[in-house]
Amino acid sequence: MNRNYFDLTGQVALVTGCSSGLGVQMAKALASAGANIVAVARRVERIEAVAAEIADEFGVDTLAIRCDITDTDNVEAVVDAVMDKFGRLDIVINNAGTGAVGPAEDMTDEQFSQEVDIDMLGLFRVARAAAKKAMIPAGYGRIINIASMYGLVGNMVAGSAPYHAAKGGAVNLTRALAAEWGKYGITVNAICPGYFYTELTTETLDSDFFQEHAKRTIPVGRYGAEGELDAAALFLASPAAAYVTGTAIPVDGGYTAI
Repeated sequence: MNRNYFDLTGQVALVTGCSSGLGVQMAKALASAGANIVAVARRVERIEAVAAEIADEFGVDTLAIRCDITDTDNVEAVVDAVMDKFGRLDIVINNAGTGAVGPAEDMTDEQFSQEVDIDMLGLFRVARAAAKKAMIPAGYGRIINIASMYGLVGNMVAGSAPYHAAKGGAVNLTRALAAEWGKYGITVNAICPGYFYTELTTETLDSDFFQEHAKRTIPVGRYGAEGELDAAALFLASPAAAYVTGTAIPVDGGYTAI
């Protein structure tokens, strides 16, 4: 029996939002296990640099493709390009996202709609294209949706109702797709990160107010560190996780445990 549980040699993984931060970290984690990486984001120069760095560091094949996940035709074309190059798509990490912050009573319809379009419908566009064009025909797939601990609970520190709604929708969409696509050998799971540094969160997390908030509300007493999402992503992407589907795994230092 093969005990190398997380070996992804020869598999192809598409990671959205792969121009910086958590997306790059998870892409490198999959590459370290042997997966070829398709780096997807809107900033072409950034994903090309990421793809080159991953290829050089891990010796895997890489592909950088610009994609706007709010554009259905663009998403479909990206999956077509992956299939043209590799002939397979085994793993998707739906990491691209945004975050609208402000009092719910002042949120506009446009802000709410944009949040849902990116954080929930965008996720669905990518999952749908990957499943239809690659995973269902192959009878195998791993889809990992990056939701948020805010998709599981509310909060009293920063108004972000559209974000909560979209990420909560992403969590239950994960369950729905898992239930529907399990018969095709596709698992669909969500990771719900807590407070991690990204381009969108650095200013907030560095504030004295928020650091004090973290000490009071996170059982381990700190923000997530670089690389601390990687183990969850590797586990859910692996062939060994074939019996794990429809889950939402918080990686939040215990925030949602209290």
